[in-house]
Amino acid sequence: MVSKKVFVCFLLGLFITGCGKPKTEQQAAAPSAAAVQEESKFKPFIVYHNKGTRDNHYVASGFMPNGKCLEFNDAWQEGCYEGSSCIKVVYDVECSRNDQQWAGIYWLNPANNWGSRKGGFDLTGAQKLTFWAKGEKGGERIEEVTIGGISGGDYPDSDSAMIGPVILTNEWRQYTIDLRGKDLSYISGGFSWSTSVKVNPESCVFYLDNIQYE
Repeated sequence: MVSKKVFVCFLLGLFITGCGKPKTEQQAAAPSAAAVQEESKFKPFIVYHNKGTRDNHYVASGFMPNGKCLEFNDAWQEGCYEGSSCIKVVYDVECSRNDQQWAGIYWLNPANNWGSRKGGFDLTGAQKLTFWAKGEKGGERIEEVTIGGISGGDYPDSDSAMIGPVILTNEWRQYTIDLRGKDLSYISGGFSWSTSVKVNPESCVFYLDNIQYE
């Protein structure tokens, strides 16, 4: 036989707080598992998208070995992959042949920081770094593309990862550095590339766009 109380609860449902154990304030405020999972996802962290945007977190300031044989334009506006600007790099092979025979650029935070100052970011949760690139003609070769790896001074990067060689085509293509299992708790060297006369004996002009951690 159904008790009177159960019958009343059935009719009035949630309006009767005595019909079952009420939710505590903590339980009522607790987010769903789906919401927690959504909040824990790593949001894209930008190295470079468009010139001047506040979303850019690193500065292309580490010109290697001395910057003499590089032309760098991060406000290039012709034929970009996306947005209002992209990066154009001209590696002067003839100049480099008479100098150090290699060149590269590090995107650092803060600018020109090789580990002597505090300034890296905690990128824990990032699974990869992606970037878009193309060559002026196709066949241009970047020997290494690296994240992290700053080891000098009192504030070294917590880890590093790289891909290479990267042989470019004359069409935009996305490239990925796998960051799974890496310690990304402190990264001041957000992105870098390097190449040499040996693998680019004639010329080397290429473009970069949309560099970000995901």
